[in-house]
Amino acid sequence: MGSNLGTTTGAWLIAGLGLKVDIATYAMPLLVFGVLCIFQNSKQLKGIGYILSGLGFLLLGIHYMKENFESFENTINLASYAMPGVKGLLIYTALGAIATVIMQSSHATMLLTITAVSVHQITYDNALALVIGSNIGTTITAIIAALGANTQGKRLAASHLLINLFTGIVALVFIEQFAVAVDIISAGLGIGAADNAMKLAAFHSLFNLAAVVMFIPFINQQALFLEKLFIEKRSNMFEPKYLDSSAMDFPETVVESVKLESIHLYDNAIHIILHTFGLHKRDLKNSEWIRQRIGQNKYPIEYDIDASYEKRIKGIYSAIIAFISQAAFTWQMTQSSKLSWLREANKHLVEAIKDTKHLQKNWTHFSASSNTAAINEYNEIAYQIAWHILQIEAIRHDSDNNELPLLSLDALKATIQNDDMQLNRTIEILIRERKISPETGSSLINDSAYTRSIKKNLLRAAETLFLHDNTDKAGIEQQLTLNETEINGVVHTVDKP
Repeated sequence: MGSNLGTTTGAWLIAGLGLKVDIATYAMPLLVFGVLCIFQNSKQLKGIGYILSGLGFLLLGIHYMKENFESFENTINLASYAMPGVKGLLIYTALGAIATVIMQSSHATMLLTITAVSVHQITYDNALALVIGSNIGTTITAIIAALGANTQGKRLAASHLLINLFTGIVALVFIEQFAVAVDIISAGLGIGAADNAMKLAAFHSLFNLAAVVMFIPFINQQALFLEKLFIEKRSNMFEPKYLDSSAMDFPETVVESVKLESIHLYDNAIHIILHTFGLHKRDLKNSEWIRQRIGQNKYPIEYDIDASYEKRIKGIYSAIIAFISQAAFTWQMTQSSKLSWLREANKHLVEAIKDTKHLQKNWTHFSASSNTAAINEYNEIAYQIAWHILQIEAIRHDSDNNELPLLSLDALKATIQNDDMQLNRTIEILIRERKISPETGSSLINDSAYTRSIKKNLLRAAETLFLHDNTDKAGIEQQLTLNETEINGVVHTVDKP
């Protein structure tokens, strides 16, 4: 609705500037400077060059059309084909829609219409119908774009068609009332009664404004209707959900698509890691609940990580890598670096699953052991991983309210180091007290390293996926966060008796 209203400014530009002055004298300098800027190396100058060139061609086009329509007066009088009444309204509305569909631009139709009416080649009444038709026909662009889009894109295109079609019908039914309103508004703005070009621009804005007034109160009902009309297919969690080829048109949409798909991969990775220890995401309520659920597992948990990886991870991970590879890295470094970070985040998730697979063998073996001390330590490993995921989820879902999320992650980083030190110290004590064998102790030490790696990889992925994209804020946080050496220093200081 906003874009419909905003696009009417083009009609005011054409009617108010293009037909009032000798714009050809301005078009050529714009084209000259535009072409010179296009051939510069600077991206900013190239952008300015394309804008100047486009504006120059537009003004030059208006000038040539005006001149040629005026020359028609001596040979062909198109006004003789005017059709009054309802028949004329319907036929010229259809012509306006067809012309816009063919030219793929309502601006082009408006340009022709305003230029023609300014030299009396079409009547004012028929020009009004052409404007209504162009507003309906312009929806074809969105419809064509939506053919290859997802369900949300199809809903948006249908909304565009629905709004413009209904607005066109209302404008046709109340054409006389709109014409009277335009005359009143034009008089108030100082537009002459015979200045049909400016009155057309006023009409174009008026009925698009009427559409906003009519549809805004019913926007929720419209959304519900479109959701029922275009039902989104239940996504398969084993397949990519957000990697749409239409996102490739803009750097930011590529980054957002990859980020959403990476979060999808994260959820699948968490599912695998938790299921390895007999847990579900719904079990991540609090510390006591997690310990209770882990303690209930009296039998070895048989979970095929390889099969789950093939189903839940490999296809999505491969699709993300392929999608990033297809992106043209001719953009600004901002988008390129974001994609690089996202690629690394996905790599960390895959590494976390691989570490979980290494850990699974001993965890499954010792969880069914008769050695209570070994069972307790492996249950502690499962608890630490589950608790770590719970803390990440808390940061993830509270990131909007958390003023400094990076500092929250710092606390988790310190916890990882501290937990690892405590676990290794406990293993040494258990070996010394002969509660576990040195062989069991060596397995625990190795698995402690896997545990630390799992938590670090999940945290690194979360740092990219769940923190705010506010660059200024991130910069301040980075100055406050601790590096690896500082974290180790803090852990050692706190740990001293």
